[in-house]
Amino acid sequence: MNRRVAMIALMAAIALIASAGDRARAQTVYELAALPAGATLHRVVAEPAEYKGRKAIKVEMPDAAIKAQLGIDVDMPTFVRIPADFRNGTIEIDLLSRLNGKGPPAARAFIGVSYRITDPEAHFETIYLRPLNGRKKNPPAPRDTRAVQYFAYPDWKFDRLRRDFPNGHYESGADIAEDEWITLRLHIDETRVRVTVNGKDELTLGDARGAPAAGGIGLWVGMGTDGYFANLRVTPR
Repeated sequence: MNRRVAMIALMAAIALIASAGDRARAQTVYELAALPAGATLHRVVAEPAEYKGRKAIKVEMPDAAIKAQLGIDVDMPTFVRIPADFRNGTIEIDLLSRLNGKGPPAARAFIGVSYRITDPEAHFETIYLRPLNGRKKNPPAPRDTRAVQYFAYPDWKFDRLRRDFPNGHYESGADIAEDEWITLRLHIDETRVRVTVNGKDELTLGDARGAPAAGGIGLWVGMGTDGYFANLRVTPR
């Protein structure tokens, strides 16, 4: 009997260890002190950097990419793509952006995270921030409600979403500013997306426009931005 009890206890311990291992493997952590293995650049340049006490990847659009995009298009595939098989789950990252003087007057230090990148030129979704529209900057209306933005490439960029949904359904305000570290967390479940900024829920969508499909993760920046990314944590579900 004692032997049987011991065997059951051993099996339970093995199951517990295996379960803990599964949980540990479930989350992938990228410190972003250097470009992750297999990362590719799409219309951006990137390099390791240290800024305001954190090791990070600095990402920006080169002059040629800015010139090609100015006055033509918005919400483009301008990111560092990290290989992943992510469809649903959570993505958390620390990021910081500041203007670099290379963008148009309307540049708002755009920075964010793309996900479900199946083809950089054909399919991905993105949540990005406009820190210069953050409540900390006390911007005039309606900019105070336009600090967080969702878009789905290529058909549902911010201008179409704003035109078709003038109530601001796909954007929101946030307590942020430029040149400060911000923790952005995305909770993604098929067409449902919840965006948490510095621990506070700021945007919740039940009808995201992208077709859910597993794909890569992107460190996304817009025109006129020096973007810094650190401590990426991806937990698929």
